[in-house]
Amino acid sequence: MTILITGATGNIGSQVIQHLVNRGADVRALVRDPSQANFPAGVAVAKGDFLDIDSMRAAFDGISTLFLLNAVVPDEFTQALIALNVARSAGIDRIVYLSVIHADVYVNVPHFAGKFAVERMIEQMGMAATILRPAYFIQNDLTIKDVVAGHGVYPMPVGDRGLAMIDVRDIAEIAALELMRREQAAQPLPLTRINLVGPETLAGTDIAAIWSDVLGRPINYGGGDTAAFEQNLKQFMPAWMAYDMRMMGERFLTDGMLPEGGDVERLTTLLGRPLRSYRAFASEAAASA
Repeated sequence: MTILITGATGNIGSQVIQHLVNRGADVRALVRDPSQANFPAGVAVAKGDFLDIDSMRAAFDGISTLFLLNAVVPDEFTQALIALNVARSAGIDRIVYLSVIHADVYVNVPHFAGKFAVERMIEQMGMAATILRPAYFIQNDLTIKDVVAGHGVYPMPVGDRGLAMIDVRDIAEIAALELMRREQAAQPLPLTRINLVGPETLAGTDIAAIWSDVLGRPINYGGGDTAAFEQNLKQFMPAWMAYDMRMMGERFLTDGMLPEGGDVERLTTLLGRPLRSYRAFASEAAASA
């Protein structure tokens, strides 16, 4: 019995692999370029691309459980549908899919809408899957750490509704636990959705206050201008992606990214420990600067 990990070389995928290896699982990693793969001993490597159907069929052969993680790219939706169709044809009936929280609410945000459509496919085709719905990744803020420290401003458009930010290390560990639960079950388990959230819901001013404490100097929140946010992002990402991120930021401002009742308790029980906090992340980031 083998677990296939897509997005294997990324931050989350690579950590999922390590957790699975630590638990004695048989793991296969899907990668585009095997020469760039650097995995723990015993991890099999399958060369493949989501849009190369023959390579996907070969990679999925002999797989019992699938971890599906699709990057935010223009054809993300197509890639996910292909992967799930190939998995279904291969008889894979144990799936963990990494979606996003509020995918059914942020309907005008391209990558949210795409993930919700993938969720609908999973549900309507009766696939036995866990749909993980993470909130904003805490580690996204590594990209603006220098802005915070150098200019005294926290620039992300978090707003005052608040985001239940989650550490990617917690996401990876929860994903591994769900993969093992499905892999080891005597029969395929029914569809379930799990919101992945952090231990607290933070507004933009809350996050600025945390950085002020950690850095020992005033940090102001300045993330309300989504047009400026888009223009800044266009300096280091494609225009379509910067626009997608702007649309997401606008929904942060109007809707927030809030947990449901019992989410934090469910995850704490699952992990057997507290969820990692934003303050702990900020302290680590400041110490490594």
